[in-house]
Amino acid sequence: MADLPWRMTLYDARDRASWAALGALLRRVAEPYGRDPREDHVTGSGFVVSPCRSFTLLMHHAKLDRWLQPGGHCDGDPDVAGVAAREVFEETGLRARLLSRRLFDVDIHEIPARGDAPAHFHYDLRFLFEADPANPLLGNEESHDLRWVALDDLPRYAPQRSVCVLREKLPLWRAESGE
Repeated sequence: MADLPWRMTLYDARDRASWAALGALLRRVAEPYGRDPREDHVTGSGFVVSPCRSFTLLMHHAKLDRWLQPGGHCDGDPDVAGVAAREVFEETGLRARLLSRRLFDVDIHEIPARGDAPAHFHYDLRFLFEADPANPLLGNEESHDLRWVALDDLPRYAPQRSVCVLREKLPLWRAESGE
């Protein structure tokens, strides 16, 4: 879709469906980068990988009680790659290097109703980052733990496809980028 402000290689039917839905969201919602829970909105996150590409950094999310990649709301900022970098830093203490401004993945997932906030969808734009596992990790109140996880062990920590997609797509991304 030429009308989207990002580029992404569409590897499969999931990618094509997410890409089309993202385009529809941007046309439908007045403030797609906001955080109004009455409307679906864009969020940004970062898959942080080691230089050898064999490990990824996960956080054990305090509210959701599961292992996820760092990420969060755009708070009105349309520079979603910048949002992802900020979230990686805030949630891990790492100044990770953005490997490409090209989107790595788009994941659309429902956020359940909570209090007065109705159920809504996050259109999570994921970017790929690199950091050295030897650097110290500094978590915050949003997580119980931070851990470098071998990609081979990823399903043990985060069995949901929305996280395991890293393992599926990273070899394709590496081949495409000439790594």
